[in-house]
Amino acid sequence: MIQRYSREVLSKIWTDEYRYKKWLDVELYACEAWEKLGKIPAKSLVHIKKNADKVNISKIDEIEKTTKHDVIAFLTAVAEVVGPDSRFIHMGMTSSDVLDTALACQLKDAADIILDDIDKLLIVLKRRAQEFKNTPVIGRSHGIHAEPTSFGIKFALWYAEFARNRRRLMCARRSIAVGKISGAVGTFANIPPEIEAYVCKKLGLEVEPVSTQIVQRDRHAHFFTTLAIIASSIEKVATEIRHLQRTEVLEAEEPFTKGQKGSSAMPHKRNPILSENLCGLARLVRSNSLAAMENVALWHERDISHSSVERVIAPDSTILVDFMLSRMTNMLDNLVVYPDIMQKNLDKLGGLIHSQRVLLALVEAGMTREEAYGTVQENAMKTWEAVRDSRKADFKELLKEDPLIKKNIKPSDIDKMFDLKYHLKHVDEIIARALKEGE
Repeated sequence: MIQRYSREVLSKIWTDEYRYKKWLDVELYACEAWEKLGKIPAKSLVHIKKNADKVNISKIDEIEKTTKHDVIAFLTAVAEVVGPDSRFIHMGMTSSDVLDTALACQLKDAADIILDDIDKLLIVLKRRAQEFKNTPVIGRSHGIHAEPTSFGIKFALWYAEFARNRRRLMCARRSIAVGKISGAVGTFANIPPEIEAYVCKKLGLEVEPVSTQIVQRDRHAHFFTTLAIIASSIEKVATEIRHLQRTEVLEAEEPFTKGQKGSSAMPHKRNPILSENLCGLARLVRSNSLAAMENVALWHERDISHSSVERVIAPDSTILVDFMLSRMTNMLDNLVVYPDIMQKNLDKLGGLIHSQRVLLALVEAGMTREEAYGTVQENAMKTWEAVRDSRKADFKELLKEDPLIKKNIKPSDIDKMFDLKYHLKHVDEIIARALKEGE
C-alpha cells in the first residue's frame, strides 16, 4: 500500500518557523564567512551562534507591526537576544540576500519531496503496466472506437511521461537551487564574493553568476511551469479515468470504499470524485505558473511586485502538486479494472475495429487504396447502422459476402484478420521502451 500523502511534511517548509530558521542559517553562515576573513572576532561569532536561535517568532511578528518590514523585524528580534555582537549580523547584506537564498532552500526542499512522490507513482505505473500488458481494450480517437490496444500500454505511456516529468523537475530544481549574497544591487560593493560562495556551499546551493538585488525570476518561472506540466500530466491521467468510469464505458473505476457515498439524492451513484478533484486542482497550478512568468519582468535592479505573488504560489503550488501526486498514486494503485467489460466494448461494433487489416490486405492483393477503402467502408457503414439500430451486426460476414472482396481475399484469411492478438504482438517491446524512460 502506498504511503499517505506527505502534505503535512511539505507544509512545514512554508511555516514561519521554517522560514525564519532558513533566514537565520543564511545570516549565521555569512557571519562564519566574515570570521574567516578576520572581520568578526571568533569570540563574537561563538556568542552569536549560541544565542541567535533563541529568537521568539511572536516577537518578530510584534516588531513587524511597527516596522512594516519582515527582515528588519527579524534582525531586530535577533539583536535583542544576541546583544552588542548583533552589529556583525547582516553586515554588507540586503534583505533579498536573505529572502532569495532562503527561498531557494525552501523550493529545493519542496522539490525533493515531490521527486519522492513521483518515484512512488512510477513504481505503481510500472507494476500495473506489466499487470495489464496482455489485457486488450479498445483504443479511441475523437472518443470513437478506433483499434484494439493494450490496457497496460496506457500505464506504460503514463510511466514514460512521469519519468520525463521527473527529469524536468530535476532540471528545475538545479535551476532554482541558487543563492545570492551580493548586496543591494548585486555588485558586492560592501560584501566580497567569498561570503556568497561560503554561504551557498553550506546551504547546498549554487551561486547565482550575476544578480541584481535579487535572484532572477526566470529561474522561478522555470520551476513553477514545471510544476504546471506535472499537474497537467496528472489531469491527463485523471481525465482518462473519468472517461473509463462513465456508465456507458465502465472499463475501470476508482476505488469505492465501504461507507462511501456518491450523491445526497441518488444512493446508486459511484462518481469519479478523485479524478475530478485532480482536474480542478491542475487549473490552480497552471494559473500559478502564469503568475510566476509575470514575475520575470521587474523594474531595474528590483521591485517588490513579485514578492507577494511568491508568498502565495510557492506554498500553494508545491503543496498542491505533492497532494495531487499522492492522491493519484493511491487511486491508480487501487484502480478497479474490468477486463470482461473491455471485451464487451471491443465486440460492440460487430468487428469494425479490424477494418484497417482488411483495407491493407486488399491493397496488397492489387486493388488501389481508393477502391479498397471504398469497398471496406461501404460494408463498415452497413455494420455501423445495424449497431446503431440495435440489429445484428457482423462485419466479418458482410466482408465474406462482398463479391469484390471474395475475389481478392479468401474467407479463411478474413477470419485471421479478426484476431485481437495481432494488435498486441509488439506490446512487450512497447512497454520495455516506455520503462527505459525511467532509467
